[in-house]
Amino acid sequence: MPWARFIYNVLTQPRHTKWIAPLLILGDALLCALVIWKISCKSDPEPILCHAFNQDNANHTHNLTDTEIDWSTYMQQISLYVSGERDYPSIKGSTGPLVYPAAHVYVYTLLYHLTDEGRDILTGQIIFAGIYLSTLVLVFGCYRQTGAPPYLFPLLVLSKRLHSIFMLRMFNDGVATFALWLAIWLFMKRMWTLGVLAWTLGVGVKMTLVLAAPAISVITLLSVGLGRSISLGAIALQIQFCLSVPFSATNMSGYLSRAFELSRQFMFKWTVNWRFVGEETFLSREFSVALLVLHVSILALFSIGWLKPSGSDVFRFLQDTIHGRQQQVYLSNSFIMTTMLSSMAIGLLCARSLHYQFFAYLAWASPFLLWRAGLHPILIFVAWALQEWAWNVYPSTNASSAVVVLSLALQVFGVWFNGQGEVDRKPAVGRKETRTQ
Repeated sequence: MPWARFIYNVLTQPRHTKWIAPLLILGDALLCALVIWKISCKSDPEPILCHAFNQDNANHTHNLTDTEIDWSTYMQQISLYVSGERDYPSIKGSTGPLVYPAAHVYVYTLLYHLTDEGRDILTGQIIFAGIYLSTLVLVFGCYRQTGAPPYLFPLLVLSKRLHSIFMLRMFNDGVATFALWLAIWLFMKRMWTLGVLAWTLGVGVKMTLVLAAPAISVITLLSVGLGRSISLGAIALQIQFCLSVPFSATNMSGYLSRAFELSRQFMFKWTVNWRFVGEETFLSREFSVALLVLHVSILALFSIGWLKPSGSDVFRFLQDTIHGRQQQVYLSNSFIMTTMLSSMAIGLLCARSLHYQFFAYLAWASPFLLWRAGLHPILIFVAWALQEWAWNVYPSTNASSAVVVLSLALQVFGVWFNGQGEVDRKPAVGRKETRTQ
C-alpha cells in the first residue's frame, strides 16, 4: 500500500532526518518549557528541596518524592570559593566535600552569579534547558552524520530521567555530557585539537569523561599518528594543570585527592547498577578488583576491532606505530562515534556504582549503540524502554539494577559481536576532512 511504503520510507531513510530532527527539537523545547513551568523548584533563600518529577499515578510502587538536590551543595561550595577559599579539602557543602575538578568550580561560579547566588532557581533551570537543547542539537548532528535511521530520533527526546537530570536537578553531568558530544562532533569534523580541548574541559567538570580516553587514543593514533597523538595528550594535561593552578598552588595533594579521587568508598544505598549482588559483595575489595580486571579485559578485546582500520593486528600495529611505519587512515564518522560511545559504555558497565545522574552519559548513546549492535527496531524500542524504566525506579531494586547492567551489557557486547562499525581505510593524506586545528 502506498501509505505504508511512505511511512516505512520516512522511518528508515536517513534523508528524512533533515526535517524530522528540527521538528523533534522544537517539540522538546516546548516540553522543556512545560517541565520548568509545571515542576519548577521554589525560589526561596535555601532551595534545598525540589520535586524530581510529579508522580500522579498512585499505584506506582516507587514514587519519586521530594529529594535533596546537589544544587544547594554546589552553591554552598561555590560561596566558599568566591569568599577566597582555595584549599580544596576545605570546600564543603551540606551533603559533603567538593569532589569535582576545577572546571566544575568555574562553571558553577558563573551560574552562582547568574542566579543570585543560587537563589534564582528558575533562571538556573532555564540555563540548563539551554544546555540540554544545545546538547540535543549536537546529538542529532552526530546521528545524522553516521546515517542513523529516523526511527531512532524520537528516542532521543523521550527520556524522563534525562530531563530531570538537566532541568530539575541541574547536575554537572549535563555540562560534561555537552562536552562529550561536542568532542564527538569535532572529531567527526577532523578538528582534533578542538575535540581534545572540548573533551578535557569536560573531564575538568567531571572525571567520568576519562572513560572516553581509550577511544580518543585509538582514534587519534589511527588518524594523525603517534607524534601528533602525544602532543594532543600533552595539551589535555596542560589544560588540566592550568585549570587547577588556583587550588594546586595552595594544596596540590589536596586538590588531586578530591578532584580525581580514585579510592572513594561508594554507598550501597545510592547505587543504581549493582544492588542485586548484595551489600557485602558490593563493598568488598574483591568485587572492586574484579570490575577493574573486567574493564581492562573488555577494552583489550575491543582494541582488536578498534584497530581493524589499520589493517594490522594489535602487536603489528604497536610495532609499526613505534617505528613510524603506520600509515594514517581516514575513519568513518560511524567508526568514530561507535568507538567513543562504546568506550563510555564499557566504563559504565564496569563501574562499581552508578548514580541516577550518570544516565546523562548513556541516554543519548543507547539508541545508537543498540542500532550498531544490529538489533531489530522493535527490539531496540523494547531495550530502550526497559532501560528507561530501570533508571526511573527510585530507590533501585534488585530487578531494576539487573536491568541496568544487562542493558549496558547488551549494548557493549552487541556492538562487539556485530563488528563495531565500518572499516574505512581511505588514506588520510590529502583529504579535505583531515583538518588538525
